[in-house]
Amino acid sequence: MSQSPQRNESTDPSARPAPERLWRQVVGEELRAIRLDRDESLRTVAMRARVSPQYLSEIERGFKEPSSEILAAIGASLDTSLLDLTTAVADRLAASSGPSRASAARVSAAAFALAA
Repeated sequence: MSQSPQRNESTDPSARPAPERLWRQVVGEELRAIRLDRDESLRTVAMRARVSPQYLSEIERGFKEPSSEILAAIGASLDTSLLDLTTAVADRLAASSGPSRASAARVSAAAFALAA
């Protein structure tokens, strides 16, 4: 009876770790969650932030990487500071990367808040 070949971790795609989530994807998820929690339409938030609804939709879906100015404008239209938004995004990223990174992210977020 022949044995099946052993899988080599370097060539086996199932052995590779999942790719890290991108900042723009998590920013979009957080913005959408805030908007939906406030029961606001995409069009209304976009109008207040002075961006097109299409652009805001692309940001929320993680397709566009907005500048800090755009993030601040969208955050302001949702009554959310840039600091609160970035802290929430860092928390989401930390939660998806495991417990050891989560505690490090909380320390980093606290240091960032103190520096601001």
